[in-house]
Amino acid sequence: VQLVESGGGLVQAGGSLRLSCAASGTIFSINVMAWYRQAPGPQRELVASMTSGDSTNYADSVKGRFSISRDNARNTVALQMNSLKPEDTGVYYCYARDDGGRYWGQGAQVTLSP
Repeated sequence: VQLVESGGGLVQAGGSLRLSCAASGTIFSINVMAWYRQAPGPQRELVASMTSGDSTNYADSVKGRFSISRDNARNTVALQMNSLKPEDTGVYYCYARDDGGRYWGQGAQVTLSP
């Protein structure tokens, strides 16, 4: 399974950005799709996740500002990010889990300018 992200970039604080991720390859039923981010440093944190049953989970720091959505038929997931803050800067990784394993995208850089 390959995950390809798109939509990263440079945006001003207070602005919006939308990340998209498409899964391809030999895909079993994807149970969870999610977005993680990694600020400078080793820790990668969960930003938002969504199950195949549409249950969502958000990091406290993004609740009310970010929204995750997915298209199960197309195996895509998106992250709408509004009211962006400087601390949202980082590399955003798409994640998927199916019965065959766990998969990561290559990462999309999101940079906030003051």
